[in-house]
Amino acid sequence: MLLVRSIWNGAISFGLVSIPIKLVNATENHSISFRQIHTEDGGRIRYRKFCELEDREVSSQEIGKGYEDSDGTIIPITDEDLAGLPIPTAKTIEIVAFVPENRIDPLQMDAAYYLQAGGAPAAKPYTLLREALKRSKKVAITKYALRGRERLGMLRVVGDAIAMHGLLWPDEVRAPEGVAPDADVTVRDKELDLADALMDTLGEVDLEDLHDEYREAVEEVVAAKAAGETPKEAPAPEAGGGKVLDLMAALENSVRAARESRGEGAEVKQLPERRTSRSSPKDTGGKKSTSTAKKKTASSPRKSTSKTSKTSKTSQSEKKATAKKTPAKKSAAKKTAPRKRSA
Repeated sequence: MLLVRSIWNGAISFGLVSIPIKLVNATENHSISFRQIHTEDGGRIRYRKFCELEDREVSSQEIGKGYEDSDGTIIPITDEDLAGLPIPTAKTIEIVAFVPENRIDPLQMDAAYYLQAGGAPAAKPYTLLREALKRSKKVAITKYALRGRERLGMLRVVGDAIAMHGLLWPDEVRAPEGVAPDADVTVRDKELDLADALMDTLGEVDLEDLHDEYREAVEEVVAAKAAGETPKEAPAPEAGGGKVLDLMAALENSVRAARESRGEGAEVKQLPERRTSRSSPKDTGGKKSTSTAKKKTASSPRKSTSKTSKTSKTSQSEKKATAKKTPAKKSAAKKTAPRKRSA
């Protein structure tokens, strides 16, 4: 039994079958809300509602609805006026069709609700509609009125309950004109292969494991300031987080990082015949590379000749020096020999 307060009471019209239901919110907002304050003294900033004719503040019990005409005239509209609208969806969720779920564009999906059976008499027809939806593997398209306007809805089975997604009218969904890049971009097969590898490495995820890290960080800041402590500083952004210049390198690094985070091997196989701007010279018709090769070929013999001449000169001078030094050694040996004999 849901303990959430219903926001709308009515019935589902399934042909001639009427199913009393209560509409309750299927989702809840966990985001942290802030109050506006005066920065100088911390005082709360409040909005008060004034009647511009009497120039006084009015209570919520004195406030009603009004439609502003093109000339500025306000036409009062009461709740009784809206309740008496001559349309069948005023208090009824009218099923108009059953279609496959993939016929519904996710862009049309709005708020989500649970339909709660309205008492014991609704148990049998509620269960009948739920099981019929299960067996047909279809969803029901409905029309209903809520908060002053008629809306589209989609009924589907969630567990043992029937849920309703509010749908936008088709003319409320904008066409994606001017959103895609205007430039003519060609995606290579190698880039698609790396994108596929990255998708395979990231794999699937259990949505139950995901959580709101931003909200947790805000809660830590609030708790730290409430305790008179200094909140932790945000980590410095990683280097190289600017514009991606090399898409292939970015994809390879992404695959490598994803594998490392999952404890897998970080090796990324290089694709064959991959060329970058550094390794592949621009195509100039072969003239520039040929002339360069000729210059290098022509200059290499000169350098080798000069080195050979220098080497030969050096060897000749060494021979002369050796020839000059050799007689001196012999004469010295002759002089020292008689001394050794006399001793």
